[in-house]
Amino acid sequence: MVTALLTHPDCLGHVTPDGHPERVDRLMAIYAALDTIDSEQLLRIEAPLGEEADILLVHPQDYIDWIKAAEPAQGSVALDADTHMSKGSVAAAMRGVGAMTRAVDMVLGGEANNAFAAMRPPGHHAETATQMGFCLFGNAAIAAKHALERHGLTRVAVVDFDVHHGNGTQDLLWNEAHALFISSHQMPLWPGSGAPSETGAHNNVINMPLQPESGGRDMRAAYERIAFPALEAFKPELLIISAGFDAHAHDPLANLNWTEEDFVWVTEELCDIAEAHCGGRVVSTLEGGYDLQALSASSKAHLEVLIARGSA
Repeated sequence: MVTALLTHPDCLGHVTPDGHPERVDRLMAIYAALDTIDSEQLLRIEAPLGEEADILLVHPQDYIDWIKAAEPAQGSVALDADTHMSKGSVAAAMRGVGAMTRAVDMVLGGEANNAFAAMRPPGHHAETATQMGFCLFGNAAIAAKHALERHGLTRVAVVDFDVHHGNGTQDLLWNEAHALFISSHQMPLWPGSGAPSETGAHNNVINMPLQPESGGRDMRAAYERIAFPALEAFKPELLIISAGFDAHAHDPLANLNWTEEDFVWVTEELCDIAEAHCGGRVVSTLEGGYDLQALSASSKAHLEVLIARGSA
């Protein structure tokens, strides 16, 4: 078996204003790091364009229409204080959707054991009809609904280890009884959501706030105490990872102190659970990470774990 790496140059066409943390350089740094991986077990795939029907799994038509209409003919436009669009942003966002549905198809269809979508803009802050935090469409939630509604799965888990709470994914899966959403995140921190009391309509949401300045030891304890037992009880048929790397100690937007070894550890442990319950079927998507060196090193370490597990 192989690991699929999905990306597309259209993601470089989403251009944010000078000084914006979610910038083209992020993906360029990841490309440079991943280009050093020479593995027969890595299948590089150009992400297809997603379909409106995919987005409609979680977002309403009027929201899709509004996002498409907001794209400027030149320059950039601010949708809110954090989220910008340029000419090319819609194509980039549609590639992100297509990357995740294609990744799910490949993993569930036996073309790959696991997959990583190196795409931007990220997705986990996009709520049902609201763009937020650099995000336009909820890629991880779309992938989960795609697996449930089109592949007939009955249990899909989404684990989000981005430093910011995945409020969008939580919102999009809040009422989905067949999806388990787990988020670890710094708290207090933007967007301000993610308290343990937020449990979903079917007790299908688990939030694990982490204290500012805490490190890998605290994260590992939280996952071992809360996340892993919940996943073991849920027995997912597919595991989706929202892989944000901004919990790294060098990231400028938050105050957790993880290292590359912590991202390796959590990826390994999640792969163990996937191997126990769903034949190792994991689909991961890039979320945050804004220090270029930390981002490139951490994303490479994450993918190397997937490759090792996919070829085992």
